[in-house]
Amino acid sequence: GSEAASEHGQEEEEAEDRLKEHMDTLLDKSAKARQAALQGLRLALSSRTLSEFLLERRLTLTDSLEKCLKKGKGEEQALAGSVLTLLCLQMGSGPEGEELFRSLKPLLVSVLTDSTASPGARQSCAMALGMCCYIAAADLE
Repeated sequence: GSEAASEHGQEEEEAEDRLKEHMDTLLDKSAKARQAALQGLRLALSSRTLSEFLLERRLTLTDSLEKCLKKGKGEEQALAGSVLTLLCLQMGSGPEGEELFRSLKPLLVSVLTDSTASPGARQSCAMALGMCCYIAAADLE
């Protein structure tokens, strides 16, 4: 029993270390590296509940996603929108989710309405906007 629990704890620690690496890589100069980090985050956020881990790092992650949405192009923006949707799902409908939605809503709307943005990026931002609004918008409007 305790051996299995120890192994599970080690797996959790390794997963968190990988997540930290992905979050650090979001600040890389290379677009390819940032896209790989976003794909890693998307996979991690869609495969397990990481609420505690994310609560401690939500501002850092939000800032990084904001930079990916602002400065990235096409695929990077689309991936950032997907990760943002999953982050919002993880944060839930409480104050943290509301804060996340409120801070990134203008940027999502900006990418969504930018006719020069790629269709994939616009679609991803539309999905993020809709899902985050459904989950975390405090204002019914």
